[in-house]
Amino acid sequence: MQVLLLSHYFPPEIGSGPHLPYELGETLAARGHRVTVVTGFPRYNVPTMPERYRRKLLARERMGGMDILRINGPNFYGSSILSRGLVQMLAPPVSGLRAALTARPDVIYTVTPPIMMGLAARQVARRFGAPWVANVQDLFPQCMIDLGILRGRRMIRIFERMERTLYRTADAITVMSPGNRDFVIERGGQPDRVHVVANWVDVSGFSGEPPAPTPELPFRVEHDLGSRFVVLFAGTMGFSQGLDVVIEAARRTVNVQDMVWLMVGGGAERDRLAAAADGLPNVRFLPMQPKEQYPGALAAANVCLVTLRPEVATPTVPSKIATIMAAARPILAAIPSHGDARQVIEASGAGFVTPPADPAALAEAALKLKSDPAGCVQMGRAGRAYVQGNLTRDACVSQVETILKGLIGA
Repeated sequence: MQVLLLSHYFPPEIGSGPHLPYELGETLAARGHRVTVVTGFPRYNVPTMPERYRRKLLARERMGGMDILRINGPNFYGSSILSRGLVQMLAPPVSGLRAALTARPDVIYTVTPPIMMGLAARQVARRFGAPWVANVQDLFPQCMIDLGILRGRRMIRIFERMERTLYRTADAITVMSPGNRDFVIERGGQPDRVHVVANWVDVSGFSGEPPAPTPELPFRVEHDLGSRFVVLFAGTMGFSQGLDVVIEAARRTVNVQDMVWLMVGGGAERDRLAAAADGLPNVRFLPMQPKEQYPGALAAANVCLVTLRPEVATPTVPSKIATIMAAARPILAAIPSHGDARQVIEASGAGFVTPPADPAALAEAALKLKSDPAGCVQMGRAGRAYVQGNLTRDACVSQVETILKGLIGA
């Protein structure tokens, strides 16, 4: 197949947003398909734009067996909610895309949000006469409405019309969980076109027997963690994560001498959270880690955190859940009781779930895990077994491949 993949995020950017489309394309290319990626210039979770992309409107390169076409555009990444909201309106220009591509695609696959990526894929599909697939990662605009970020009725109506157009016109839609499937169908998706494909994890970085979180581990040595009980949050520190609960839980355990709450990552909320934790000796912040160092950070943890604000009503499943499971570390989640994330954690036996925005409950659960090292090991092993049985990269990409082939009768 000739596969055209449209994604707003792509390596060298860091995080599940860039790496999931990369791993999909890389795996399809390794299976003999020709994959062309259209994306933007790297701006998300990178310290600075690499020199090779500067002062260019277009850039071509090869990565992971894929042909990459990068299209420059305005930089709206910033700390303000308005700036982040503007990203939802971005899409690569497609007027010259037909001439820029070296082969007509058989099928088009796009990652959304930004919601305009889906509508751009629809336009490109029309020009090439090819079917298109929308991979819906966030239920926009509802996720922003729930958080109070998107409030104006007129703007909400505009985005909801875009959303329904996307769901109604895509030849196939993939979502991460059954709850997401129900949501999309309720808003216009045709049931026979909406498929559940979980966000996978590349288990190759977590092969072999999971190491115990001992003082000798390289990440612990590098960051002087010693033998302390490490409660780790690793990832994007954004508004929807509601990470104040972690700082306040740490405040409640400040007198526990051999325990540290480690915050690894970046994002719009990082500086504010660091200021809120100023003076707490049991809280540390480290910058976002490159993908290849992420397994080492997880291995150094005794417990790994997943958090969401209580206002999050959509059935999201944070990608970090699968990654923590692959690392065989127990999950401590402060998330809403509804939705699919809680079901995954509890069904797998991989951790504890506490109410969101409840620092007392989070602190109590962390101390309970600290007092039960055997239980931590058991939860970690249960999580890894769940990933190996349900969430491997090869298995999930095979689901996508089957959908793509089905659309073109291959």
